[in-house]
Amino acid sequence: MKTFDEKFIKNIVLVGAAKSGKTTLAETMMFEAGLINRRGTVEEKNTVSDYHEVEHERGNSVYSTCMHTEWRDYKINIIDTPGFDDFIGEVISSIRVCDTAVILLNAQNGTETGTEIIWEYIERYKKPALIAVNQLDHEYANFNKCVEDSKRLFGNAATLMQYPVHTGNGFNSIIDLLKMVMYRFPENGGKPEKLPIPDDEKEHAAKLHNELVEKAAENDEKLMEMYFEKGSLDEDELREGLKKGMMKQQIFPIFCLSAKRNMGSGRMMGFIDNVALSASEMPPETTQEGKDIPCVSSGPPVLFVFKTRIEPHLGKLSFFKVLSGEIAAGGELWNETTDTLERFTSLFIMDGKNRTPVDKLKTGDIGCTLKLKNTFTNHTLAPKGSGIVITPIEFPTPRYHVAIVTKNKADDEKLSGVLQEIHTEDPTLEVEYSRELKQVLLHGQGELHLAVTRWKLENLYKMQIEFAKPRISYRETILKPAVASYRHKKQSGGAGQFGEVFMRIEPVSHQKTTEYSIRSTETQQLPWGGVLEFNNCIVGGAIDARFLPSILKGVMEKMTEGPLTGSPVRDVRVYIFDGKMHPVDSNDISFKIAGMMSFKEAFHNAQPQLLEPINDIEVHVPEELMGDVMSDLQSRRSVIMGMDSERNYQVIKARTPLAELDGYSTTLRSITQGRAKFKTSFAEYAVVPPDVQKKLREEYRKAEAEAVA
Repeated sequence: MKTFDEKFIKNIVLVGAAKSGKTTLAETMMFEAGLINRRGTVEEKNTVSDYHEVEHERGNSVYSTCMHTEWRDYKINIIDTPGFDDFIGEVISSIRVCDTAVILLNAQNGTETGTEIIWEYIERYKKPALIAVNQLDHEYANFNKCVEDSKRLFGNAATLMQYPVHTGNGFNSIIDLLKMVMYRFPENGGKPEKLPIPDDEKEHAAKLHNELVEKAAENDEKLMEMYFEKGSLDEDELREGLKKGMMKQQIFPIFCLSAKRNMGSGRMMGFIDNVALSASEMPPETTQEGKDIPCVSSGPPVLFVFKTRIEPHLGKLSFFKVLSGEIAAGGELWNETTDTLERFTSLFIMDGKNRTPVDKLKTGDIGCTLKLKNTFTNHTLAPKGSGIVITPIEFPTPRYHVAIVTKNKADDEKLSGVLQEIHTEDPTLEVEYSRELKQVLLHGQGELHLAVTRWKLENLYKMQIEFAKPRISYRETILKPAVASYRHKKQSGGAGQFGEVFMRIEPVSHQKTTEYSIRSTETQQLPWGGVLEFNNCIVGGAIDARFLPSILKGVMEKMTEGPLTGSPVRDVRVYIFDGKMHPVDSNDISFKIAGMMSFKEAFHNAQPQLLEPINDIEVHVPEELMGDVMSDLQSRRSVIMGMDSERNYQVIKARTPLAELDGYSTTLRSITQGRAKFKTSFAEYAVVPPDVQKKLREEYRKAEAEAVA
């Protein structure tokens, strides 16, 4: 395969909502360039991009897929991405390594579900973008609505490059405002005729052309002077202005397409060749220390791994972008993160599942290698001693949570390794083993995200699993002082067991009592939050000092699994002020049991209170949908803390019990048609309402009774 210079490599990512036609466009681009001789379809399950079994079953993209075309001496690397924001991790990593984003809009729907969220990441990484209005041949296509939506989202930067003469079933002609010609496509698509603009469109086209010229001239003083001097710009000057405008995110050219009928894709590919930025024209990547890595072939070889896939019969595939220098098959580079030397036994260009071996890859290119032992997504490979670590991709925090249970207990041990393997592929899926809740928890981006994870477990790893509702990490505490005692006495022949403990407990927020003489105090910061203050008030040797650690151990054991609901106890002060012991029968176990039971009895008499975790939640929602979102939050026992605005969104800030957030991701998507997003973080523990506490106590007692039975 030909090796391309960095100036002739263009990296594009296809992004957009589900069903906007990204996979179909990728297929058409490869067909136009002659890389494939027959176009597959999503319906026939034979596209280059969507080749995984789960994608065939679901009928939509789940993974980002790398492909390439060669068009007029340029190499265009294409990454096709999923449309559902449950798979946003695949989209973000692809945007990070691309040089131009192609935002597809379904001509029927405009900037629909997910487009606004995707745009945030394009803007965050300061990527040039163009807008492709697709499916203009659909009977309900509305080009003008798509343009209006684009201007609402992107502002005046959304700039017409083309417009259709007709939409719907009669769509076959596009007026190109850069070349000022009309392209008319044959019935089956392909290469169009180049025709003069019809008389009835000339005035409108000239007006839009002038707007395009002005927009291009705005981005360069020299071009602006030429525009004032000549009253216009020639085609090459226009391209120069458009390139500079795209780099500054001041111009987002709008193109017309019917990817399914192969109309308009060739013209857009020509624009990508001639105008879209190459990797060498983009701002350099930076290291964590803020050092620039210029994209030049003469620099040291630096690779950034943006994606990891584990394929059956192949093993681990590492997808990378060459940020500097070049890498050859058989070469070695150092992973600073894992302190490992990695050898590239082979290099590939990937087109879906098809691998094409190459001898080397130059700066700006995207490639793949097999079986790097200690290199994963977000890792940098560079010469040993260079200390180069590229700023990593920031993936979003999870929004949807389930507990996972294996149906076959023999799979419990296998589950850990399998989940770790899936996390290696998908950093947005997090796995947690909660000792407190006694559950394995999966944290993902949404219900669909975890449904696909379940599909993998059951179909690829042959494990039968169930999803369950995650338990809530409640806490228990007390509101007033209480005193209790307990005598543990057991005699069964020979030495017996004896220990008696008198105990007072109170909230740590209370002022210390002066009723007892405190001889020593031990304060423990509890692993689950809060404190235990343990006071030794024994006088006269009623209990030997050597038994006090055993009493403390008994108290801690009961605090680990509290008396109310089995939840950890926090923020309690304990006084051991009296007791009895036996010269023969007293031992550590006796006083541990006496301490535990005395604490349990005192706890029940100290106005016990259940606490629940409260989360801060921040919802970004379009203004017209605020009412529905507010109503839903209030139905979840939320306290609205404030409201703000951020760009095109209203921001609702609230505090909501964690127990009420179960399934919130799905509900929010439903009531806002996917146009809202949210994030949460732990805020505090707060008192549970009496009715909820009563219900939880009854459930715990019932479970205890069933366990004993």
